[in-house]
Amino acid sequence: MKEILREIGMIARAFDSISNIEFKELDLTKGQYLYLVRICEEPGIIQEKLAEMIKVDRTTAARAISKLEIQGFIEKKKDEDNKKNKKLYPSEKGREAYLFLKREADYSDQVALAGLSNKDKEALLKLLHKVRTNIEGDWEFVKKGGKRNY
Repeated sequence: MKEILREIGMIARAFDSISNIEFKELDLTKGQYLYLVRICEEPGIIQEKLAEMIKVDRTTAARAISKLEIQGFIEKKKDEDNKKNKKLYPSEKGREAYLFLKREADYSDQVALAGLSNKDKEALLKLLHKVRTNIEGDWEFVKKGGKRNY
Protein backbone atom coordinates (compact mmCIF):
# COMPACT_ATOMS: atom_id res chain seq x y z
CA MET A 1 0.00 0.00 0.00
CA LYS A 2 2.94 2.35 -0.52
CA GLU A 3 0.84 3.99 -3.22
CA ILE A 4 -1.20 5.79 -0.54
CA LEU A 5 1.74 7.80 0.79
CA ARG A 6 3.01 8.39 -2.74
CA GLU A 7 -0.38 9.84 -3.69
CA ILE A 8 -0.35 12.08 -0.60
CA GLY A 9 3.17 13.21 -1.51
CA MET A 10 2.21 13.98 -5.11
CA ILE A 11 -0.79 16.00 -3.95
CA ALA A 12 1.34 17.95 -1.48
CA ARG A 13 4.07 18.66 -4.05
CA ALA A 14 1.53 19.74 -6.68
CA PHE A 15 -0.12 22.20 -4.27
CA ASP A 16 3.29 23.42 -3.14
CA SER A 17 4.39 24.06 -6.74
CA ILE A 18 1.15 25.87 -7.57
CA SER A 19 1.44 28.00 -4.44
CA ASN A 20 5.06 28.92 -5.02
CA ILE A 21 4.19 30.16 -8.51
CA GLU A 22 0.94 31.93 -7.64
CA PHE A 23 2.18 33.55 -4.43
CA LYS A 24 5.26 35.13 -6.07
CA GLU A 25 3.13 38.20 -6.82
CA LEU A 26 2.73 38.64 -3.06
CA ASP A 27 6.49 38.36 -2.59
CA LEU A 28 6.08 35.22 -0.52
CA THR A 29 8.91 32.76 -0.97
CA LYS A 30 8.73 28.98 -0.72
CA GLY A 31 6.55 27.90 2.14
CA GLN A 32 6.18 31.31 3.80
CA TYR A 33 2.47 31.31 3.07
CA LEU A 34 2.00 28.37 5.48
CA TYR A 35 3.33 30.45 8.35
CA LEU A 36 1.37 33.55 7.41
CA VAL A 37 -1.91 31.63 7.16
CA ARG A 38 -1.44 30.06 10.60
CA ILE A 39 -0.47 33.42 12.16
CA CYS A 40 -3.56 35.04 10.64
CA GLU A 41 -5.77 32.23 11.84
CA GLU A 42 -4.23 32.20 15.33
CA PRO A 43 -3.03 35.73 16.11
CA GLY A 44 -0.71 35.77 19.12
CA ILE A 45 0.67 32.29 18.47
CA ILE A 46 4.26 31.77 19.63
CA GLN A 47 7.01 30.56 17.32
CA GLU A 48 7.47 27.17 19.00
CA LYS A 49 3.77 26.31 18.71
CA LEU A 50 3.74 27.46 15.08
CA ALA A 51 6.75 25.26 14.23
CA GLU A 52 5.04 22.28 15.86
CA MET A 53 1.80 22.98 14.00
CA ILE A 54 3.53 23.11 10.60
CA LYS A 55 5.86 20.21 11.49
CA VAL A 56 9.19 21.98 10.98
CA ASP A 57 12.18 22.45 13.23
CA ARG A 58 12.67 25.67 15.21
CA THR A 59 15.50 26.93 13.02
CA THR A 60 13.43 26.61 9.84
CA ALA A 61 10.51 28.35 11.52
CA ALA A 62 12.76 31.13 12.86
CA ARG A 63 14.12 31.87 9.36
CA ALA A 64 10.68 31.99 7.76
CA ILE A 65 9.23 34.12 10.56
CA SER A 66 12.16 36.52 10.40
CA LYS A 67 11.66 36.96 6.64
CA LEU A 68 7.94 37.57 7.10
CA GLU A 69 8.71 40.23 9.71
CA ILE A 70 11.33 41.93 7.51
CA GLN A 71 8.86 41.93 4.59
CA GLY A 72 6.22 43.53 6.80
CA PHE A 73 3.72 40.64 6.80
CA ILE A 74 3.87 40.03 10.55
CA GLU A 75 4.77 41.74 13.81
CA LYS A 76 6.35 40.28 16.92
CA LYS A 77 5.17 41.45 20.32
CA LYS A 78 6.46 40.55 23.76
CA ASP A 79 4.50 37.97 25.70
CA GLU A 80 3.67 39.61 29.03
CA ASP A 81 3.32 36.20 30.71
CA ASN A 82 6.64 34.79 29.45
CA LYS A 83 9.28 37.37 28.48
CA LYS A 84 11.25 34.77 26.45
CA ASN A 85 8.36 34.31 24.03
CA LYS A 86 7.33 36.65 21.27
CA LYS A 87 3.75 36.53 20.09
CA LEU A 88 3.20 36.69 16.34
CA TYR A 89 0.52 38.85 14.76
CA PRO A 90 -0.32 39.66 11.15
CA SER A 91 0.27 43.24 10.02
CA GLU A 92 -2.20 45.02 7.76
CA LYS A 93 -0.13 43.80 4.80
CA GLY A 94 -0.31 40.27 6.19
CA ARG A 95 -4.07 40.42 6.66
CA GLU A 96 -4.51 41.63 3.07
CA ALA A 97 -2.29 38.81 1.78
CA TYR A 98 -4.27 36.34 3.88
CA LEU A 99 -7.48 37.24 2.05
CA PHE A 100 -5.80 36.24 -1.23
CA LEU A 101 -4.33 33.07 0.34
CA LYS A 102 -7.73 32.12 1.75
CA ARG A 103 -9.42 32.52 -1.66
CA GLU A 104 -6.73 30.30 -3.20
CA ALA A 105 -7.15 27.67 -0.45
CA ASP A 106 -10.92 27.63 -0.90
CA TYR A 107 -10.53 27.25 -4.66
CA SER A 108 -7.93 24.47 -4.26
CA ASP A 109 -10.21 22.63 -1.83
CA GLN A 110 -13.06 22.88 -4.31
CA VAL A 111 -10.92 21.54 -7.17
CA ALA A 112 -9.27 18.78 -5.13
CA LEU A 113 -12.49 17.54 -3.58
CA ALA A 114 -14.68 17.77 -6.71
CA GLY A 115 -16.90 14.74 -7.11
CA LEU A 116 -16.66 13.68 -3.47
CA SER A 117 -19.82 13.56 -1.40
CA ASN A 118 -19.91 15.14 2.06
CA LYS A 119 -19.71 11.63 3.47
CA ASP A 120 -16.60 10.93 1.36
CA LYS A 121 -15.00 14.19 2.54
CA GLU A 122 -15.71 13.38 6.18
CA ALA A 123 -14.26 9.87 5.77
CA LEU A 124 -11.18 11.21 3.99
CA LEU A 125 -10.58 13.80 6.72
CA LYS A 126 -10.96 11.18 9.43
CA LEU A 127 -8.52 8.81 7.69
CA LEU A 128 -5.94 11.52 6.99
CA HIS A 129 -6.18 12.68 10.61
CA LYS A 130 -5.45 9.11 11.71
CA VAL A 131 -2.44 8.90 9.36
CA ARG A 132 -1.09 12.20 10.72
CA THR A 133 -1.63 11.07 14.31
CA ASN A 134 0.21 7.81 13.57
CA ILE A 135 3.29 9.62 12.27
CA GLU A 136 3.45 12.39 14.88
CA GLY A 137 5.07 10.13 17.47
CA ASP A 138 7.89 9.25 15.08
CA TRP A 139 8.22 12.90 14.06
CA GLU A 140 8.68 13.95 17.71
CA PHE A 141 11.10 11.06 18.36
CA VAL A 142 13.30 11.78 15.33
CA LYS A 143 13.15 15.54 15.86
CA LYS A 144 14.66 14.99 19.32
CA GLY A 145 17.53 12.94 17.89
CA GLY A 146 16.01 9.46 18.03
CA LYS A 147 16.64 6.82 15.40
CA ARG A 148 13.75 4.69 14.23
CA ASN A 149 14.29 0.92 13.90
CA TYR A 150 13.11 -0.35 10.51
